[in-house]
Amino acid sequence: MASSYEPKTPLGRFVNELEETVIALLLGVMTLITFTNVILRYGFNTGLIWGLEMVTFLFAWLVLFGASYAVKVTAHLGVDVIVNLFGPRGRKVFALLGGTICIGYAFLVFKGSWDYWANFANLPQTTGRWLPIGFEEMRGTSYRGWYEVIDIPLPEWMRFIEPIMNDGDAYEKIPRFIPYAIMPFGMGLFFFRIVQATVRIYTGENKTLIVSHEAEEAIEDVKHMNAGD
Repeated sequence: MASSYEPKTPLGRFVNELEETVIALLLGVMTLITFTNVILRYGFNTGLIWGLEMVTFLFAWLVLFGASYAVKVTAHLGVDVIVNLFGPRGRKVFALLGGTICIGYAFLVFKGSWDYWANFANLPQTTGRWLPIGFEEMRGTSYRGWYEVIDIPLPEWMRFIEPIMNDGDAYEKIPRFIPYAIMPFGMGLFFFRIVQATVRIYTGENKTLIVSHEAEEAIEDVKHMNAGD
C-alpha cells in the first residue's frame, strides 16, 4: 500500500525509517519465535516455555505502535460513502470533525493507559475522571512494581532494576511494567499522530484521515484506457 506521507526533512526520513524498522523487527521476532517453537515441539518434543507469552506481548506492541504509524501514513480504513456525497468543502468539514473526535478519543485512551500502567511502574495515577487535573498522592502500598509476567525470565543484565523497582528483591520473571510500557507510549504517540494528521487536513496538506481511493480510481482509468473508452 502506497503511503500518502512523504518526509520532507532528513530527520523526518530517519524517524520514518526507524518506525518501519521497528515494525519489521517486531514481525520478524514474532515469526522467528513461533517458527522455532513449532520445530522444537514437533521435532524434539520440547519448546520455549516463554514463547507464547512473548509473542503475545510483541503482537500487542505491534498493534499499538502500528496504529500510530498507520495514522501518519494515512493507512487506516474507513467508510466514506456518505462523506463523498459532499463537495470538497463539505468533505473537509467532516474530516476535521472526525479528526477532532479522534483527538478526544485518543486523549482519553492515553490517560487510561497511563493510569493502568503507572502503578506497575511505581508511579502515581492521574486524578480527574475525564481530564487529568493532577496526580494522586504517593502511596507506596498501592504500587505494584513487584508484579511479574508468567513465563518470561528476567535476563541477568536487567538485574540493575531490582533495587529501583523491587526494593532490592530479586525478580524471577520480567516485571510487568516493561511489556506494559507500550500502552502509554503507543497511545501517546497515537494521540500525537492524530493531532498531526488533523492539522494537515486543516492546512490542506491532507484531505482525509483514512486511506484514499486514488489507487482504485487509477485502476479504473487503466481499465477504461484498455477498453478504448
